Amino acid sequence: MRWLLGLDAAAVVLFVVAGRSSHDEEANLAGTMGTAAPFLIALALAWLVARAWQEPLSWTTGLTVWAVTAAGGMALRRFAFGDSTAASFVVVGTLFLGGFLIGWRAMALWIRS
Repeated sequence: MRWLLGLDAAAVVLFVVAGRSSHDEEANLAGTMGTAAPFLIALALAWLVARAWQEPLSWTTGLTVWAVTAAGGMALRRFAFGDSTAASFVVVGTLFLGGFLIGWRAMALWIRS
């Protein structure tokens, strides 16, 4: 099951890499991980809240992981890390995370059926 958590973490890092690239920010490990940190922390919390290891592919798990990761990551970014959370960033980030955190689960369920 750890590799499924890895898929979620990869989705978060992909979100960060895409965002940093679109803003012409330097592509380096420290910057990427610094930007990803609040979302990775929220993702870990999301897995605990959803008990995602029990039914990692369920729609309920996917929706919970998405909601907690997006909301928690935005809140941590703003209040714990002191970074901006402009409305456009919140919208795009939430949609991107939803597309990927729910998307890979939808594909896995489609392949299974």
